[in-house]
Amino acid sequence: MTSSFYQGQEKYFVSVDCFCIGFKDSRLYVLIAKRKFEPLIGEDSLMGGFVRPDESVDAAASRVLSEYTGIEDVYMEQVGTYGEVERDLADRVISIAYYALIDIESFNEELCLVHNTRWVEINQVGKLVFDHNKILKDTISILEKRATSSPVMFNLLPEKFTLPQLQSLYETIYSTTFDKRNFRKKILDMNILDKKEDKDKSASKRGAFYYTFDTEKYNLFLQKGGHFSL
Repeated sequence: MTSSFYQGQEKYFVSVDCFCIGFKDSRLYVLIAKRKFEPLIGEDSLMGGFVRPDESVDAAASRVLSEYTGIEDVYMEQVGTYGEVERDLADRVISIAYYALIDIESFNEELCLVHNTRWVEINQVGKLVFDHNKILKDTISILEKRATSSPVMFNLLPEKFTLPQLQSLYETIYSTTFDKRNFRKKILDMNILDKKEDKDKSASKRGAFYYTFDTEKYNLFLQKGGHFSL
């Protein structure tokens, strides 16, 4: 689409940069890519790409995440806009950053070979290109706040999960240990989960019942004045 209205105005590149976050074995991981082109080709980077003329920034982020993970309908949120004049070594590039939360068990590991990516523990990430370390720091800060007030972190778990898995996730997020009985009571008292009949017996003979997150129950919980907190 072209017009004469903005003739004489400068034009800039617009990109999206995405942090894909997963949870496994009581650890949070970030998917790190090797940059595919200059400048800084081969250096550690976020997943990213330029916004195409026919797509919104959200659509661009969804496309990039789908290409790198093979997963559709990924839960994602904007982190912020990064537009320092010399943030990119090649040209003036304004980036809109996102984070995405996925069930790491559904990730296609073969795509790591295709895109030269790898999972890195979130607190072990080294030097990234441009301002990507700042984006990671901002992302962690946002996640810590979101975890205290909404169940978005449930997106890091399989559709069916156990209460020990859920507790392990939140202990990892908060870097602390919860009393098992108190944690269980707090989550069940909100009445936002559905208990299943089958159990996970991988950790013990007795096993632990599976649960699923119920969106309708959660919305009803909010309508009644409830406040999510773990």
